[in-house]
Amino acid sequence: MSAGSPEALPELPEAYRRWRASRLGQTTDALEERLILELAAPVQGLRVLDVGCGDAMLLTALAGKGASATGVDASPAMLSGGRAKAKAAGLDIAFVGGDAEALPFPDAAFDTATAIAVLCFVPDAERAVREIARVLRPGGRLVIGELGRHSLWAAKRRISGWLGSDTWRKARFRSTTELRGIVEASGLSIESVRGAVFYPPFAWCAQLMSPIDLWLGRQMTFGAAFIAIAAVKSDSPSH
Repeated sequence: MSAGSPEALPELPEAYRRWRASRLGQTTDALEERLILELAAPVQGLRVLDVGCGDAMLLTALAGKGASATGVDASPAMLSGGRAKAKAAGLDIAFVGGDAEALPFPDAAFDTATAIAVLCFVPDAERAVREIARVLRPGGRLVIGELGRHSLWAAKRRISGWLGSDTWRKARFRSTTELRGIVEASGLSIESVRGAVFYPPFAWCAQLMSPIDLWLGRQMTFGAAFIAIAAVKSDSPSH
């Protein structure tokens, strides 16, 4: 999922195809994927879970870098699309139906977990992050990515919600401070906070600004459409 892609509706597979085919979508997805992979690295040989895996774009990238990849999603349509994508790429990826707030995995089952554009849609984001922390081994890493509250992208989505979009009416966009608080409340220690997608949601802006976007995201997160946080689970048994 990305700052621009739609989420959580039955028509999602077609909406994803349209987004992936657009110049704005391709530029934005590439920036976000590069950032997430950088924060999650290294993944080779590790058990990696993608929560809310969507159409498996990130999962296939993780598996392509040598991860033992598993995706969980509540949408049967998304899981079906993800399986087809993995098969076409010749990648061995496990897909499991499940809810971010009650993950169907035992404690300490994964070395790394990612959750991209998930927390803005779940009813209880704190519970979802605690669940992800539960299935991480001690010393394991979580990378989340969310649509930043203080961005033109979020403003556009809020307007869509006011005009009748059920998806965006239910979404909750958070600031960097709010996201940090949710992660830290789960007992994880934050290692890195980054921003991406500082341009407005227009293809020409993306083409113009994308070469400096990730550099800018190392300096600040205010105004970023995408906020990414990497955190680590303590080795202490108390967590």
